[in-house]
Amino acid sequence: MKIIVLKFGGTSVGSIQRIKKVSKIIKSYSKKYRVIVLSSAMSGTTNKLINMSKKISENFPDNEYDTLVSAGEQISCSLLAGHLAAIGLNSRSWMAWQIPIITEGKHKYSRIKYINKSKILKFLKSGGIPIIAGFQGVDKYLNITTIGRGGSDSSAIMVAKFFKADRCIIYTDVEGVYTTDPNKLNSVKKIKNISYEEMLEMASLGSKVMQPDSIQDARLNRINIEVKSSFVNKSGTLITKRKNIINNKIITGISSTDNDAKVTLLGVKDRPGIAASIFKPLSQNSINVDMVVQNISADGKQTDLTFTIKSNDLNKTKKIIYKNENIVFKKLIFDKNVSKVSIIGVGMITTPGVTFRMFQALARKNINIQVISTSEIKISVLIKSKNASKAVKCLHKEFKLDK
Repeated sequence: MKIIVLKFGGTSVGSIQRIKKVSKIIKSYSKKYRVIVLSSAMSGTTNKLINMSKKISENFPDNEYDTLVSAGEQISCSLLAGHLAAIGLNSRSWMAWQIPIITEGKHKYSRIKYINKSKILKFLKSGGIPIIAGFQGVDKYLNITTIGRGGSDSSAIMVAKFFKADRCIIYTDVEGVYTTDPNKLNSVKKIKNISYEEMLEMASLGSKVMQPDSIQDARLNRINIEVKSSFVNKSGTLITKRKNIINNKIITGISSTDNDAKVTLLGVKDRPGIAASIFKPLSQNSINVDMVVQNISADGKQTDLTFTIKSNDLNKTKKIIYKNENIVFKKLIFDKNVSKVSIIGVGMITTPGVTFRMFQALARKNINIQVISTSEIKISVLIKSKNASKAVKCLHKEFKLDK
């Protein structure tokens, strides 16, 4: 029999009733496949554990953080395996160290390097249904590690890779991937098929269906992912390679953020390597810089440099810049009331005029653009947060995503 990997998110296993519902889904697949299940912690559990660590110390050790937050998956996996056993199925829970799932990298941000398949394969051949804890692994010294928030998706994809699974299905509380956030616009449409590249852009730009790292893992390993709801029995969205998709739309989806901040250094003394001097310490402190705009003065001696970061990194960024002795500038200003709105679609590669249509649609609504960035399949603009909803709505209509 072929192997299928099923991953259930926190809301899908968020209560005893939900766990019983999920058990029925797993049982239905067990008739046709050898099933491997990945489970997240019950919704809210990880946040409770993190809050506990903060009450202990604002500098809670990273290794103990991993040990603490990985406990959430242990609870959900045990409850799920226990209910499967109660309805007559051979199931047991597996923590990462029991398999083991080997990771590399820093605590809190590790990546899965290798999965020892022997114990799980033996259990599958005996008719068992393993319930594996997502989001966690162990390093070469057998210390517990975690692979970042939302890491259970990455766990599922890497399990699908190592076990050469026929299918990988991510169960969540939404029916699939939509043209934009359904909480922000009523006229959204569910996307039937989307490319890895488009999904990666949407995830990076604010879509909360899946984490960007997990999409990248799927793209690199060419693993098809189906995203669907555990709450209703409906088809979901297939994330796959471009050549598998037939789509006549120029734009596939629109994303917007509500957690960006704009930072501007005015009057920076310009010299070769100044940008590297600014961004190197930010990189060393795991601060991700996104949109960047540089304006050189007429005499070429000074520059104004603007970039965006996540708003929760703003205080850390300010401290780093003020302490940076390698740069000279006149003033540092920042703005937390900004949002990034992006249109994404592989269709824009071969379609002229997309940029014009986007800017014209925004101009008609008197929405001013502060910063622009582009890639092969994406155009992003930074605007005032108060205009984000209006921008998404007019762009959704402009590119006929509601049709």
